Amino acid sequence: MKLSLTNKIEAGCDEAGRGCLAGPVFAAAVIIPNGIRLTGVKDSKKLSHSLRQQLRIEIENTCIWSVGMCSPEEIDELNILWASVKAMHKALNGLSQSPDIVVVDGNRFKPWNNIPYETVIKGDNQYLHIAAASILAKTHRDEWMQHTHHSFPHYGWDKNKGYPTKMHIKAIADWGISPHHRLTFMKKIIHHEVKST
Repeated sequence: MKLSLTNKIEAGCDEAGRGCLAGPVFAAAVIIPNGIRLTGVKDSKKLSHSLRQQLRIEIENTCIWSVGMCSPEEIDELNILWASVKAMHKALNGLSQSPDIVVVDGNRFKPWNNIPYETVIKGDNQYLHIAAASILAKTHRDEWMQHTHHSFPHYGWDKNKGYPTKMHIKAIADWGISPHHRLTFMKKIIHHEVKST
């Protein structure tokens, strides 16, 4: 895994929760300072829960980082792609140091503060700062869903984190939607369920 794309100050960005039916989409921005070596950091999806938690602590203690999120209402208004980008902009706005360049996982982004950017497909498998951002975005989002689960336990968000599992879809059928569900996503689910019956 490469440390960075250039020899400039880079912020790696990634998001978590794009495919969920409920909850915000989270994004993180990470700058790895010179001399910091992160061991074991890779795409958050390839890490166990416990290892993600350990690496989150290490990243937060050694790097310059920030996390942003967009609510289900923002997702419904913007669509999930541009809400994810907006969450990345929020994360970048929270950095204590401004980067020279932003390196983003994926292939779509919008300019931020007139700073150059690069998009990299599967960047979380190639660059440490993007992988670190993927870990922070994932762990912060999982924590939010775990906390919110206590108010809406029947949806099983402590386990499915808002993703469209059979149990989650059945709970929606049984209990209806919550204030944290994405309405535009619900229309797709309802349409699919009606079509498949």
